[in-house]
Amino acid sequence: MEAPALVQAKEQPKLIVSIGPHMHDEESTAKIMWTVSGALIPASLMSVYYFGMPAVMVILVCLVTSLLAEAGMQWLLKKPITLSDGSAFLTGLLLALNLPANAPLYIPFVGSVVAIMIAKHLFGGLGYNIFNPALVGRAFVLVSFAKIMTTFVAPVTTFMALDAKTTATPLVILKEEGIARLLEIYHTKAALYQDLFVGNRAGSLGETSVAALLLGAAFLLMKRYITWHVPIPFIATVGILTWIFGGHDGLMTGDPLLHMMSGGLILGAFFMATDYVTGPSVRSAQIVFGICAGALTVLIRLKGGYPEGVMFAILLMNCFAPLLDRAMRSRVFGKAEAKGVKK
Repeated sequence: MEAPALVQAKEQPKLIVSIGPHMHDEESTAKIMWTVSGALIPASLMSVYYFGMPAVMVILVCLVTSLLAEAGMQWLLKKPITLSDGSAFLTGLLLALNLPANAPLYIPFVGSVVAIMIAKHLFGGLGYNIFNPALVGRAFVLVSFAKIMTTFVAPVTTFMALDAKTTATPLVILKEEGIARLLEIYHTKAALYQDLFVGNRAGSLGETSVAALLLGAAFLLMKRYITWHVPIPFIATVGILTWIFGGHDGLMTGDPLLHMMSGGLILGAFFMATDYVTGPSVRSAQIVFGICAGALTVLIRLKGGYPEGVMFAILLMNCFAPLLDRAMRSRVFGKAEAKGVKK
């Protein structure tokens, strides 16, 4: 972790500190938030391509409600209104990508209100929230409207299509009917992997195109807004454990590629588990955070009643982020003693 940099100005010095984990240069919160939102544009566009106007409506409701809830809470709390920092916009966009395209519009509305007013401002606002606000909003609507939130539609053929065929996600089919049924639907594993990679499958908006998500993630890695320490161990752990325990024919017969490209793993690993506020900042702690989140995801997917575990895994690990930082921070060798105190 770098020490704050003292910058000499013409008249008086300024102390410029980047938000944790500390960046190499002077990045503002607003710039980071808007850049991450920009990195999600390819995935958002692909969700609109595959699900049409319903996806547009879900995204718009989440964004507008999040911005209004942010301004409303700041006004009620008599704080400066800071919509320009991009945090409310990013929360709304992440929540939208965690919702199905066929969700009634009151669901993105309720989820956004909970994410901003409760998960964010109840704990003091930006920088003080314990849990990822978008995931709290999704967890709330999942528990409150379980049937709707677990009903998905197949990609539409036209942009304006409002009625789409209800179908199960690949993870649901795998859990309930097995790999044989997936191969019956997709014919070959190559075709299955291709559809998962480009996004031609049922699921939440952010479960569409792995390729689009990886494009945005690569940009954030290149800009050094995120590092590999959380997402790579997260994804690798899911792949290794599902290969070992995920098959029906004994150990080491599972399909790691299927699990790594299915569900919200890529979105969660790169865009939510890497949250500066709710995740650890010590590098070694980030690796442990990612490994544990991956293990929890696999446990829920294979043994739980719900076919997806990324959301629950990240929220559970958010609880342990401060503990991991304290346990794994660098040791201080030696100590200063007060004057006049004998050894």
